[in-house]
Amino acid sequence: MSMNRLDGRVALVTGAASGIGRATARRLTEEGAAVLLTDVNEAAGAAAAAELRDGGARAEFTRHDVVSESDWEAACAKAKDLFGGLDVLVNNAGMGDLAPIEETTLADWERTISIDQTGVFLGMKVAAPLLKASAHGAVINISSIFGTSGGFGTSPAYHAAKGAVRTLTKNVALHWAAEGVRVNSIHPGFIDTPILDGARGTPFEQMMIDLTPMGRLGRPEEIAAGVAYLASDDAAFVTGLELYIDGGYIAR
Repeated sequence: MSMNRLDGRVALVTGAASGIGRATARRLTEEGAAVLLTDVNEAAGAAAAAELRDGGARAEFTRHDVVSESDWEAACAKAKDLFGGLDVLVNNAGMGDLAPIEETTLADWERTISIDQTGVFLGMKVAAPLLKASAHGAVINISSIFGTSGGFGTSPAYHAAKGAVRTLTKNVALHWAAEGVRVNSIHPGFIDTPILDGARGTPFEQMMIDLTPMGRLGRPEEIAAGVAYLASDDAAFVTGLELYIDGGYIAR
């Protein structure tokens, strides 16, 4: 990949130690961006950044808890110090569970909401000055098909948070539309990432495949391709969009 649509731009990708975040960081560097990878997993995050640098990319890592406003301030300051600013923010960090509402504790609810929803709010709030100073400001919030559908009837906190990300994205897109900062959400379907390792070869994995009209799990690189599009000038007239990369799940 050498489209160079993001030459000279700086991106910050949360949850970049593995899965969709790591694939996204790789794709953005392939398209010319300098990338600050962030995660709470220091060892894996540092290794991901080192791998990109070994391939000639401009990439660095910093530990970053997305529920901490001070961590957000430090991460944005590091992007500016290392690379000169911030053009692209990818709010990817997240978590989920499979408990039904009766078994979801208040602590579980609050933890999921804080990471999946509040972390996105904090990212946009803290990064706002840098994004507005950019001539190419773009935010891509990773929501989910479960931000729109009821899924399996489980994981109420995850659904609530991802649904909030969907509408928060539209709200901020309208607020920033005249200021040159575009804000869009991506809604992945069932993606083959390490989070599914425990489901390999199980009926649950087969159920996800069966529920996907295209008959397979998605790849992290397919989500990363959507991020790269929304971050680039190819999407210069696109804001407030919800982009489904789900093998047809929502179309059922």
